[in-house]
Amino acid sequence: MGLLRNRAFCRELALMAGVLAAAAVLACAVEGGGAAAWALGTGALSCALFWAFSARRHREIARLAEEVDEVLHGGRRIDFSDYREGDLAVLKNELAKMTAALAGANKRLGREKQALADALADVSHQIRTPLTAIGLTVAAIEAARDDAERFRALRELEGLVERVGWLVTALLKLAKVDAGAIRVQASAVDARRLVREALAPLEGALDLRGVAVETRVAPGATFTGDAAWSAEALGNVLKNCMEHTPSGGVVSVRAFEDAVAFRLLVTDTGPGIAPEDLPHLFERFYRGAGSEGFGIGLSLARSLAAAQGGTLSAGNDPDTGGARFEFAFPKVVV
Repeated sequence: MGLLRNRAFCRELALMAGVLAAAAVLACAVEGGGAAAWALGTGALSCALFWAFSARRHREIARLAEEVDEVLHGGRRIDFSDYREGDLAVLKNELAKMTAALAGANKRLGREKQALADALADVSHQIRTPLTAIGLTVAAIEAARDDAERFRALRELEGLVERVGWLVTALLKLAKVDAGAIRVQASAVDARRLVREALAPLEGALDLRGVAVETRVAPGATFTGDAAWSAEALGNVLKNCMEHTPSGGVVSVRAFEDAVAFRLLVTDTGPGIAPEDLPHLFERFYRGAGSEGFGIGLSLARSLAAAQGGTLSAGNDPDTGGARFEFAFPKVVV
């Protein structure tokens, strides 16, 4: 009886009955009563077969709809193994694709949700530490007994504010990279100018720490990329090397081209990267022993290199014993 509630089926059945009646009347007028009876019998058999096939298809579609409903509300997988060939098989294949895509999207959404929660927790922790220090420093300024003590506390406060500002800026850049919202230019980047621009913001800090910089840039070395973002990535690596190089040490930058890629090698004379830190070095908010930063500079550097089709790897230099970072921007052969 459920099939009779299907309006489309009822219309089709009524149309067939109407055609059957018209054929019977025509046959009676032309050939007599026997022909009319034969036409009615044949038409009735056709209607019965149509009813049987439609009822079977209706049951299969209803069962498939129930299984889809269970998938949507209960998470159960659809078992398509008992469906035969035909137009329902086409529907089955499309539903299989849909459920597989939905399952994959649901898993990715779960991972992204967990990653977002972890990132927010890490960001909250990273910002809370300098903000707590800022609050204590403000209290120390208020309680200072002389100008010298107040000046020292103000300089400390200035450094903390700069650290928070750098953290927020770096987080915004990471968010843009993740969202694919950064615009990467594809133009010729001069290696000598790139190294100079990456070192410029660090010159004061390098002098205060007593760390020297050695640069060796091959004449005419260039690559196709974005000069600004490349300088940002290189600057983060240089900052990391500076922070891990003791006074009197050297940070070395070498730029050259080979047959495969343009390469930037950055090494220092610090203690090197601990074996337990190496697998996690580019993870966000990961901080190894003795780290002064927030754990996002190297992650940002690798993301910026990847956005330009390049790579960033790390290890220990066999000659100096310190850290060794290598940028590689492959050459495009047309």
